[in-house]
Amino acid sequence: MNIEIVTTRNDGFKETGFGALKACTSVLESIKRLGHQARLNVCATEESLNDVVKRQPDLVILAVKYIVMAGKKDIWLSEFFARKQINYSGSSRKVLKFDSNKVLAKSHLRKKGIRTADYFTATPGQYRGAAQLPIMFPLFLKPSDAANGNGVDDLSFVTNFSEFEQKIAALYAQFDVPILVEEYLGGHEFTVAIIKTLQGDLVVSPVKIVPAQSTNGLRILGEKAKRDDSEELMKALPYDLAGRVKQLAVDAFVGLGIKDFGRIDIKTNKRGDCFFMEANLVPGMTLGSSYFPRACEIEHGLSYDKVIELMLEEGLGRVPEKVPASTERVPTLSLSPAA
Repeated sequence: MNIEIVTTRNDGFKETGFGALKACTSVLESIKRLGHQARLNVCATEESLNDVVKRQPDLVILAVKYIVMAGKKDIWLSEFFARKQINYSGSSRKVLKFDSNKVLAKSHLRKKGIRTADYFTATPGQYRGAAQLPIMFPLFLKPSDAANGNGVDDLSFVTNFSEFEQKIAALYAQFDVPILVEEYLGGHEFTVAIIKTLQGDLVVSPVKIVPAQSTNGLRILGEKAKRDDSEELMKALPYDLAGRVKQLAVDAFVGLGIKDFGRIDIKTNKRGDCFFMEANLVPGMTLGSSYFPRACEIEHGLSYDKVIELMLEEGLGRVPEKVPASTERVPTLSLSPAA
């Protein structure tokens, strides 16, 4: 098959994506090892995207969600290639909005009966005192549209109104969007990589994330922890909790209408109840460190190449000449939410 990867210069991106050019190159080399023709495109203009269209690839791998156009409307790649009738990986723009907007994803899933942490949004000066806040302290604050831990640090955990006001002001000055304020969940943190196979089953790979303890005694999975790779990933145990984490992740995957693959973040409270936190629909793919391939390795022993093969399977299955399903058996779950 003829496969092309599309990315852009994303050093300053605060959105999700496969990662820097090094990550995209790892994906490219893996695709070639799998026996496909492959090409990597670093696109910055509509003309460069049209060059990809002219070559009529069997599948375009979207390593970012959109291309920023100075002075013009951003080009959403899924929308662009759908309009050009080119097969592409991942979800549609309609679904990708749940990745870009954490509040929208929470609201959508709540309507479907899926548990999320209680939340509200706030801007500087919106609330005059603790008594006006919809949720009691402690609270956790983060940007509503940023990824990769951007804006998240020890100061995101607030226990009084003064701390709340200071963090709201700092985040708003940096991101210029309403700030997501959540009840603080003091349990464990999980991320779940999910790949939909050609047969419609799901390969579900949960892992527990343990951030390093800060000088303040907190374990915050923020920008610094992710940048330094200081957090530990381990198998999601015990079995009963892992099962509940998997089920919630599948419910969210189905409820959001995700296509091909995605990563679902889940936290528990101190009682072990599971809550949806956010969805990452263009997951990081840095070899050796990104959560998505690492989760597949920890849960199922899958190599990086095997993860890429599975991620390609459903997309290549949309090509008239169907790609054969993987011959290597990987444990899957049926594609259905909880009753």
